[in-house]
Amino acid sequence: TFAVIRRRQMFGILRTLGVTRRQIFLLTLGEALLIGAAGTGLGLLLGLGLAHALLHLVTRTIDDLYFVLNVQQLALSPASLIKGTLLGLAATLAAALIPAREATHTPPRTVMSRSALESSHRRLVPRSALAGVILMGGGLALLLPGRSLGLSFVALFALIAGYALLTPALMLVLLRGAIPFFTRFGGFFGRMASRNLVAGLSRTGVATAALAVAVSSTIGVGIMVSSFRLTVDEWLRSYLSADIYLTTPGPGMEANRPPLDPDLVKALVAVQGVEQVTRARHLLIEREGSLAELFVVEVVPRSFEVYEFTGGERDQIWRSFTRKAAVLVSEPFAYRHDLQRGDSLELRTDRGPVDFQVAGIFYDYGSGQGRITIERSIFTRYWEKPQVDSIGFYLSPGVEAEQIAAELRRRAADQQPVLVYANRALREASLATFDRTFTVTAVLRLLAVAVAFVGILSALMALQLERGRDLAVLRAVGLTPHQVWGLVAGETTLMGLLAGLLALPLGIIQALVLILVINRRSFGWTMQTWLAPGVFVDALLLALGAALLAGLYPAWRMARTSPALALREE
Repeated sequence: TFAVIRRRQMFGILRTLGVTRRQIFLLTLGEALLIGAAGTGLGLLLGLGLAHALLHLVTRTIDDLYFVLNVQQLALSPASLIKGTLLGLAATLAAALIPAREATHTPPRTVMSRSALESSHRRLVPRSALAGVILMGGGLALLLPGRSLGLSFVALFALIAGYALLTPALMLVLLRGAIPFFTRFGGFFGRMASRNLVAGLSRTGVATAALAVAVSSTIGVGIMVSSFRLTVDEWLRSYLSADIYLTTPGPGMEANRPPLDPDLVKALVAVQGVEQVTRARHLLIEREGSLAELFVVEVVPRSFEVYEFTGGERDQIWRSFTRKAAVLVSEPFAYRHDLQRGDSLELRTDRGPVDFQVAGIFYDYGSGQGRITIERSIFTRYWEKPQVDSIGFYLSPGVEAEQIAAELRRRAADQQPVLVYANRALREASLATFDRTFTVTAVLRLLAVAVAFVGILSALMALQLERGRDLAVLRAVGLTPHQVWGLVAGETTLMGLLAGLLALPLGIIQALVLILVINRRSFGWTMQTWLAPGVFVDALLLALGAALLAGLYPAWRMARTSPALALREE
């Protein structure tokens, strides 16, 4: 678009001399393809550099959550490079179609008329809004029952694309309603800045939509991450009910850790100051051709109280769980295997296949695949594995946790390696792991905003070229360079403010889709939704900052333009 605008007069002259529309169209697309090839090549290099930078973060996340991974070098996939190349070239050609059509489908006698172009674009605003409403209506497919993750992302894309098409119309409504407000507080320049955005809607509308979509992604992901963190924090506070936890070190996965020595267990539970203990074992068992995590735990009433169930009476669940051949399953496991409370779950035991009743379904965020929990006394009836690999210690009132933890480490020092965590330290370590997991997300959000920043810069540079004569007239009748700066700064501030405000509803929509649909279909988790005020404030500041920074260079160029040169015509 910027290249076409710079040479609009040349295209008009070429058309009057007999150059056909087809020739100008091919010329524009050919140049776009060369630019796209250069940009794609640079993009591939940047992608490789970004991959090197993100590799450590991703590896650390895998180490934290699954197993120890040692990556020595970056693996270059030819398929990824080919897809990146095709994506870059195809996106460039798609983006060049509208400017190429603009360069060829304007009659020669009106090719230099900005008003004619804006008039044609203004007529497209209602159609664009209608298309946006239709697309967003298609995004409502998210409300239909189902588990297709691919369909969820397609529907989310439809919502975002539809809202982007709707943005110019919303921008018009907001600007026209706010012109009296801007006139009152900004005077002549406030009114002029707001009317200039309306007059240049073909440029400002697209740039504002790009920034709004980018900022909305930061809002949506920010709300999702903060809601997830709040949910996990509350879950950890209730789930980690013991004062101290002791376990054997493993290869990284929670299940199949080496068991504790029975003599060591007797010594540990006999430590003075320990009021009660819960013994546990984490196992992987085969079920329906895949592995399932089985959590064997010695449940006491105090520890059972921390379980939050999706339904059912707690007392009835307790009786079934501790007296019958019954199990508890986590919400993700129930979601993935389509289980309801009261259903039967067949497990392969040391005595053959046994049907266990699902006594209850509890909320759990420790595993995306889910887990099965069985009471230890029930487990020993069907399996010949009495060992334990972890112990939870409940201390007597007034006993210091750090002193008991030190004593536990001392008793285990000469017999077996163990890990000892106080309740608070374990919760803080878990949240630190959570924060590291989403570091990559923050990087990708910044990249989205950077792309939108370039869009704002390009739109303002295009406006600077197209409004050169208008600004020259204003300079000729007395407008100072400082006032030109103020006018352009006012326009960019309004664009940033509009983008930030328009990003808020789209960001909330994205957050709700991520929390209620995509995370649910990906992991089976039910998460709380927390609309953190700080996320909205950060989004508005981000939009304003990006727009103001993007407007610095165009404002400088406009202020330095000579009125005589701008008004001169051939």
